Amino acid sequence: MRIAVTIFLTDETIAPVRLARELEARGFAGLYLPEHTHIPVERTTPYPAGGDLPREYGRTLDPFVGLGQAAAVTERLGLGTGITLVAQHDPIDLAKQIATLDHLSGGRFTLGVGFGWNVEEAADHGVAWRTRRELTRDRMGLMRALWTEEPTAYEGEFGSVRASSAYPKPVQKPRGPVVGPRTLVGGAAGPKLFAHIAEYADGWMPIGGRGLTESLPVLRGVWADAGRDPAALQVVPYAVLPEAGKLAHYAELGVEEVVLQLPPAGEAEVLGVLDGYARYL
Repeated sequence: MRIAVTIFLTDETIAPVRLARELEARGFAGLYLPEHTHIPVERTTPYPAGGDLPREYGRTLDPFVGLGQAAAVTERLGLGTGITLVAQHDPIDLAKQIATLDHLSGGRFTLGVGFGWNVEEAADHGVAWRTRRELTRDRMGLMRALWTEEPTAYEGEFGSVRASSAYPKPVQKPRGPVVGPRTLVGGAAGPKLFAHIAEYADGWMPIGGRGLTESLPVLRGVWADAGRDPAALQVVPYAVLPEAGKLAHYAELGVEEVVLQLPPAGEAEVLGVLDGYARYL
């Protein structure tokens, strides 16, 4: 099983370059970074985990800048977002960012797609909360058009783009309906989420990985009904606090990669946790 990590990198934590070098030297498979552009101080949206919102949410580094630094000082380390709030981006700009990072890293990028939880953050980006999933789906379609080898126009419910010359292209070739880098969709199990995964992604990124025994057969059924190759489905439990038994259970379910949570801390603390996680490699 490949062992990757995620961390809220901020202006107060270990730096991306230092962390990336240490991860590759130790043999970890990848680094995934979350995204929040800002956290409105006045908000009614509760923190999903309960209690006060942790300090790091409002201090998070831009994931694409951080991953660009990580790419420049590594050769094998996978690079991913966990997750990108696609609805909060201009899709033409985002398609260029993603394709550039994937090209410069030699195809090491994984796009984690998410829908968000913070209503006020999304509203400041002009996102209507009730339609954010369909907006994300639409923007993924527009980006796929720009990533397609031949100039391809796209006309969607929320946006459009003319047939265009748009380079660089993501390294990975199209597979089934998926065009672009490896794409994983995050979120809680459910019919709408699973339909989106089968439509435009390579798999699922469930936070914490709880309930996979029950939900995986359902996802596999939706995937098969969509005509996707059963062997191609990827499930990557995300932000996991590891235990040997938990990882063994994932392996029994066919999981080939897991993303472990690192603390949003300074160099000494983060590297100490990495040393502990090394026993799972």
